[in-house]
Amino acid sequence: MIEAVVFDLDGVLLDSEHVWDEVREALARERGGRWHERAQADMMGMSSPEWSRYMHDMIGLPDPPEEISAEVVRRMLARYEAELPLIEGAVEAVERLAGSFRLGLASSSNRPLIDVVLERSGLARYFETTVSSEEVAHGKPAPDVFLEAARRLGVPPERSAAIEDSANGIRAAHAAGMRVLAIPNRRYPPPEDALALADAVLSSLAELDASVIHADGLRA
Repeated sequence: MIEAVVFDLDGVLLDSEHVWDEVREALARERGGRWHERAQADMMGMSSPEWSRYMHDMIGLPDPPEEISAEVVRRMLARYEAELPLIEGAVEAVERLAGSFRLGLASSSNRPLIDVVLERSGLARYFETTVSSEEVAHGKPAPDVFLEAARRLGVPPERSAAIEDSANGIRAAHAAGMRVLAIPNRRYPPPEDALALADAVLSSLAELDASVIHADGLRA
């Protein structure tokens, strides 16, 4: 029996992957980096220490990784202040599940971004715990952030379900031993080999309810 549901943030509740892409690409071009078309896909799911190191080592930004991370977060906060890109149905989906499950959040976003998004959206009150991958040893596709969310909730991973949109997120939740429900990111769709790891594939948050969390073998 599933007792807890752990949401991803970017791409599941927030249409923000392209915002990350735009912000990091703009910074790279301003600072003389070598941006390439695989950069966003490579960095999806990485923790902030990991993607800032990637931007330093692979994109070629001269700034120290911690300064790269701080500047990207500053620009992301400014974008969210101007417009919070909640995905349609995000608030309603969280509210539906809150009555039946204990809720956690496991995100690759930096802690300041998680807190701002949840407060501004009004969703903070529904989550018992939230974990940023910068708070664990490894980002997605490693399972660390999901395992930490389950630990904080006090619910075994095998009694938890994860809601994910990206290849690395699906792989991370699967590696954690959770039931995985995938809502494929439309801008950056996960490949079939990643989707094959999901226990259920949904087309949108509108399909996410308690019956889907418990059902076996559902693929939309």
